Amino acid sequence: MDLQRLTRRAFGRLMRAGLTVAGLAGISGYAARNAQAQNGAPQYPEWVPGADHLFARIEEIYGWGIRRPAYPADRRAEDYLVREFEALGLVNVRQEPAPVMHWEPTHHALHISAGDERFEIDCFPLPLSALEVDLELELALFDAADPAAVTGRAALHRFRLMDMPATMVVEGGPELEKFRAVMPLSFNPEGIVVDPGGTLSETRQILPFPPEFHEVIEPSQEAGAAAFIGVLEGHPGDICEYYVPYDARERPFPAVWIRESDGNRLGKMMASGTVTINLKVKATSEAVTTYNIVGELPGADDEILLIASHHDGPWASAVEDASGISLVLGQAEYWSKVPQDERPHAMQFLLQAGHMAGSTGAIAFTGKHRDMLERIVLEVHLEHAANEVRAGENGPELTGQPEPRWFFTSRNKDLQSSLKDALLAENLDRSLILAPDVLGRGPTTDGGMYHVLGVPIVNYLTAPFYLFDTLDTPDKIDQAGLEAITRATIRVLQDTAGVSAAQMRAGIAGR
Repeated sequence: MDLQRLTRRAFGRLMRAGLTVAGLAGISGYAARNAQAQNGAPQYPEWVPGADHLFARIEEIYGWGIRRPAYPADRRAEDYLVREFEALGLVNVRQEPAPVMHWEPTHHALHISAGDERFEIDCFPLPLSALEVDLELELALFDAADPAAVTGRAALHRFRLMDMPATMVVEGGPELEKFRAVMPLSFNPEGIVVDPGGTLSETRQILPFPPEFHEVIEPSQEAGAAAFIGVLEGHPGDICEYYVPYDARERPFPAVWIRESDGNRLGKMMASGTVTINLKVKATSEAVTTYNIVGELPGADDEILLIASHHDGPWASAVEDASGISLVLGQAEYWSKVPQDERPHAMQFLLQAGHMAGSTGAIAFTGKHRDMLERIVLEVHLEHAANEVRAGENGPELTGQPEPRWFFTSRNKDLQSSLKDALLAENLDRSLILAPDVLGRGPTTDGGMYHVLGVPIVNYLTAPFYLFDTLDTPDKIDQAGLEAITRATIRVLQDTAGVSAAQMRAGIAGR
């Protein structure tokens, strides 16, 4: 072993003896990082999983099929993760139960009648909407200024995906007040732009939600409509296979999504005469148990670094979230090879269940381990390594750029500095370091609950418009960024050496 690694081992022994650099010099524990690894780079670069390896795992998981909570592919993911954790030598590998609602549509059809015209259009039922539907109704356009027009009818309700300047979540800008006016959550821009290439300033981002988020059916219900026909506007793929809402609330109301092009066609027909629909849906729903998958590695002390994501997804879903599974396994691969006394703290690797069912895996894990949360130095969530896609002449096209990268990060200046240094070192431009509550009470991630419960976080996520639909295929993966994200995460985790959970919390502004 070379002198640098011997020095790191000696430094690890000093930390376990309580003689941290922070203690000796009276400054932040983050000053320790350069004593651990030259320029903060991964201590063992030869052990960092490569992009090809990480991507191959994503392709394999995607190939299993639809990975909704408790679907066969999701069960396969649970078994796979147990085997992978055990093969890597993780200890206390276990499955922890998380209840979910298993919802599965088995038939759905929407037939249209208008004058002499008869035809069928594609549709997709909203998750946990009415399970048995066979209705014939007149179609009416929902108008917030005249909601009574849909009473007793099927409401054709249009929703437009949110579209904003990519840097607005950090820098605000002239569109901010307009955005706030339609967004039900608080929106208070704050953070750091990390984009040496300068491309984000010219980028607009289409988000995967309309302003209503999950509350899409309710206005039609309150207006007395007998069914909901949702039209998703502004989606470059013109899709109806849209897995929203996914908050696990049962809404026993007839409801389907249709394509924007079909919505436009129906709108024109309604302007010149009566349009009647025949909607048929059959689906099943039952309460079942899925599992959070956990594995551990001992470290230099008993405080904890938690590295997590979720294993379910709305479809076969390469980005959402086969990419997160692969990134967490990449961290487990790397750290399993690092000597115990060189791991900054004990480490837990977690793939949560039920993100697409109201984040029930996160609820179950934080509920079961509430006492442990105080010992977590940092919770790192890794989700959605995505490529940017825009509308082209022949449909959606890759732009050759990664989707803007969001890193929701606790307001600890040393932690933010560590992350910024790591992103710059690994050339991860088009990145935004966001305050955890920029878009509401907590991050819009599967790990958002940890922030709400007071745990220091770095939650990586991208939010491409195709996140909840069938366009989420392996070509959408940010392959070039997979290894860089892995390396940057290692840098940030290394930097926590000698920093206790109490110190990390004490450094968070406002605590």
